[in-house]
Amino acid sequence: QVQLVESGGGSVQAGGSLKLSCAASGFIADYFCMGWFRQAPGKERERVALSNTDGATTDTDSVKGRFTIALDNAKNTLYLQMNSLKPEDTAMYYCASMPWVKQCGHVEYNYWGQGTQVTVSS
Repeated sequence: QVQLVESGGGSVQAGGSLKLSCAASGFIADYFCMGWFRQAPGKERERVALSNTDGATTDTDSVKGRFTIALDNAKNTLYLQMNSLKPEDTAMYYCASMPWVKQCGHVEYNYWGQGTQVTVSS
């Protein structure tokens, strides 16, 4: 059974940094996609950044140059380094995964973590 456990969320002031982690267990796939998504109150969930096991990454325009996604294949852990945080980054951040895929952008992710809250104050 795949389990994803996020950590690293918290409250910071605008301009600050946080690093999120997502520890995955129960994986049996040789390759897979993992990603970070977020959902703010009253808004739809949006994709933040994705990575496959080959190291190919994508991120949404609103976080380009500020957020960096990284997948440690040996540890089955996904990270999201978030710098220059803005109040509009405030949301619940979720980790998701999908085994046996490499094209991460057009995938229905099957596995989700419980989320970690990020709050950025102005």
